[in-house]
Amino acid sequence: IVVEALVAGNDMLCLPENVGDAIEAVKKAITENKLTWTDINVKTRKVLNEKYDLGLFEVWPINTNNLVNDLNAKTDAIRKEVAEKTITLLSQAAFKASRTDYSGIPLPKNGKIAYVGIGSNELNTFGKRMKDDFGADVFLFSYKDGKDKAQEILKQVPKDGKYDAIVIGVHEYSLRPTNNFGISQAAIDLYKELNFIKTVTLTFGNVLATKNFCDAWTLAACYQDDVITQNAAADLLMGKFKAKGKLPVTVCSFKPGDGIVAAKTAEEEMQAKLKVIDSIAQDGISKKAFPGCVVLAAHKGEIIYHKAFGNYEYETSSPKMTAESIFDLASVTKISATTVSIMKLYEEGKIQLDGKLKDYLPYTKNTDKEDLKIDEILLHQAGLVPFIAFYKETIDSSGAPKPAVYAAKQQKGYGVRVAENVYLRNDWQDTMMMRILKSPLGPKNKYVYSDNDFIFLGKIVEEITGLTLDKYVQKTFYNKIGMYSTGFKPRNRFQLECLVPTETEKHFRQQTTRGDVHDEGASMFGGVAGHAGLFSNAYDLSLLYQMLLNGGELNGERYLKPETIRLFTSYNSKISRRGLGFDKPEKDNAIRKDPYPSLLASPKTFGHTGFTGTCVWVDPEHELVYIFLSNRVHPTRDNNKLGQLLIRGKIQDAIYRALGV
Repeated sequence: IVVEALVAGNDMLCLPENVGDAIEAVKKAITENKLTWTDINVKTRKVLNEKYDLGLFEVWPINTNNLVNDLNAKTDAIRKEVAEKTITLLSQAAFKASRTDYSGIPLPKNGKIAYVGIGSNELNTFGKRMKDDFGADVFLFSYKDGKDKAQEILKQVPKDGKYDAIVIGVHEYSLRPTNNFGISQAAIDLYKELNFIKTVTLTFGNVLATKNFCDAWTLAACYQDDVITQNAAADLLMGKFKAKGKLPVTVCSFKPGDGIVAAKTAEEEMQAKLKVIDSIAQDGISKKAFPGCVVLAAHKGEIIYHKAFGNYEYETSSPKMTAESIFDLASVTKISATTVSIMKLYEEGKIQLDGKLKDYLPYTKNTDKEDLKIDEILLHQAGLVPFIAFYKETIDSSGAPKPAVYAAKQQKGYGVRVAENVYLRNDWQDTMMMRILKSPLGPKNKYVYSDNDFIFLGKIVEEITGLTLDKYVQKTFYNKIGMYSTGFKPRNRFQLECLVPTETEKHFRQQTTRGDVHDEGASMFGGVAGHAGLFSNAYDLSLLYQMLLNGGELNGERYLKPETIRLFTSYNSKISRRGLGFDKPEKDNAIRKDPYPSLLASPKTFGHTGFTGTCVWVDPEHELVYIFLSNRVHPTRDNNKLGQLLIRGKIQDAIYRALGV
């Protein structure tokens, strides 16, 4: 059996009874040319490569807390997947008789079914499914029963058309071939009498015992006789999935590799290719690029992939990441809140792209910032410095907040929440704006990515609308669209358990930030700023970008005009890749060593990335929305593996390939 398993294509031998004998058997097979050393080397390399990819070349301490429950939950899911993928359809009545009126599997809908359970006197899981799901009449025949019991069953299960299908399940036979696996002759005779074009036979256990049923009109080998496999077999008969298994050994005239596999639909082919994303995400976690992530892809308005991986923290005892987990979006705020607000105000005629900063923010007059144009600010070409570390002048030499600037609880004069037990003086935001106004101004027409650009834009939205940025965007977009998780200051609306932690700061806030914005500047603006502060789960965020992909409309409601979206998401600069507010692919992607964000992204693509480990990209040419959310800054921002491993781009590439781009 050891040699047969290797010849059949297995790369590993799982728990052979005698390891020494197994090794000697393999050596003998090599001398007899049944196997070659090349075969063994190839199999060994595959196993070692897989171990390397999973990080098993290093010793990792295992957290045993709740280990049994964790393993059982994962094991059951894996066993179900294995059962569904291995069930092998060896013959099918429709093929055998060249007829279409008797397909075999799946069973006819609303048909009258008889189920004959061979091998047991008690109704097992498969029998219960036959009775409950198909309304089958059930008949049981054990290996101790004889001809009299068989005759009783045959009288009640005629071949005269009373039943649209007869299902035979062969159970509880021995794994060992002694005495024909313990299958009685009476049981085999009963099977032969029942076997005709409408009969479906399934064997549960050692596949070699299937030799007794090789003439079955419809025959499926199920390999195990446990609850999970029996449920999978019932699902197969219901048509919930199609048989994919291949026979590992020779049985009767069936050879290794035999198995009737239905041609995959285009949807199934795509889903199979999308599973590559699972490996990329898990690889990122194993290499500690991030503790967990959520990936979403929508194509032509339909979600084709939406999965969560990992945990909130690297400790496996921490909460598991879920599809509903709410992330700090970091700079994705720039387009998901500020830019869409500017777009709305632009098409309402309340802001002009060639307008100047002084036209909207009176306090910028008589400064060197007053003539900065709105389109230049959106393009990061206004000459503003990249950022100002506002917090540095508010902490002492040990990195702790200065008592003169912060209070440990909210009180009069200290109402700006920065973090847990950290409240900023109310007047300090004016100081921050003054720091921006007095910051040196660089040359125009030079691309310098700047948070200060979007701090100004957020203030413009507030000045024009009379509402704070968070209230305006919530009222104008999020509430109407149904983006229930999306918004600023999520601790006001959600339990802490819903919110993914970001950095454990040793400076400034000196705590693990969770539900308070990670960006120091945005936190000092009270969690609401034009450049950072927005939180969301992946699904709700996808609704906003589906609306933009749809040309400004979603579920019959119009939010923006198509021409506005085209203007802002197109290339708008001769010196950079930027749109108005939006990031875009590099213009020379075709010749770049590391294309951004993906070589397969069309020039119409628009989106943005975020410092905390996030991104959103929309490709109108391929009708695709792609979202990746992670907390790569936990526990420290110094972890740059997400970028070094190009994980966001690899996942985006995998989505394009699955779509056939």
